[in-house]
Amino acid sequence: GSVVAVGYDKLGQCNVSNWRDIVAIAVGGDHTVGLCADGSVVATGYNEHGQCDVSNWRDILAIAAGYSHTVGLCADGSVVAVGDNGRGECNTSNWRDIVAIAAGNRHTVGLCADNSVVAVGDFQFGQCNVFSWRDVVAIAAGLFYTVGLCADGSVVAVGDNGHGECNTSNWRDIVAIAAGYSHTVGLCADGSVVATGLNDDGKCNVCNWRDVAATAVGYDHTVGLCADGSVVAVGQNNFGQCNVSAWKLFNSLDTLAQERKEATERA
Repeated sequence: GSVVAVGYDKLGQCNVSNWRDIVAIAVGGDHTVGLCADGSVVATGYNEHGQCDVSNWRDILAIAAGYSHTVGLCADGSVVAVGDNGRGECNTSNWRDIVAIAAGNRHTVGLCADNSVVAVGDFQFGQCNVFSWRDVVAIAAGLFYTVGLCADGSVVAVGDNGHGECNTSNWRDIVAIAAGYSHTVGLCADGSVVATGLNDDGKCNVCNWRDVAATAVGYDHTVGLCADGSVVAVGQNNFGQCNVSAWKLFNSLDTLAQERKEATERA
């Protein structure tokens, strides 16, 4: 339940060494958020807009971090949000029956229990045009776009497509998705990984990855958690954000799952 971090730390966003009993993490523009096993939330980093003001949150099941706002999914299916609300990205107080959340640059997305999708915030590029989506089982939010994983393993996307980040219509057998600044990543059922979008720093060079169990994306890099507990990363490394080769925190994903289960039971 401890947390490690590498990369840019000028604003304290990597100050997580004292965190304990963490079961989920999220990274925003310049802040990091952790979900504790007891349903409380911790945060560190840039807080000009109050995006780290989460100390009073309780009964949280999931977290998401946008560029300068933080979102929490409550156990009752409602959603709380703090931080910059200049485009209405924190206007989630009337949401109900939400089962998953995602946060983009200045928009927030919610997956409903009936597999429909809702969104609030910046609408400039159509990134909130998700109300017609059905049979969606997972969501991700990029800078100015939104991605949805459908029950049949296909992927839909709306919003800014200036770099091809929404070119997912031919993807099949996808089991998880991640969205970054200008690229989108899909985890395939066979443990391989696909990516589309801007590749100027090599962040989409994932076609040779195998036995990957989870993925995450940052501003200009992509990270993969392998089945053996090791971590791989490609893309921009100017702040050391890809220096993960020494991470081998878990013997296997089964060990990770068991530790999370035990932490939850203790809580």
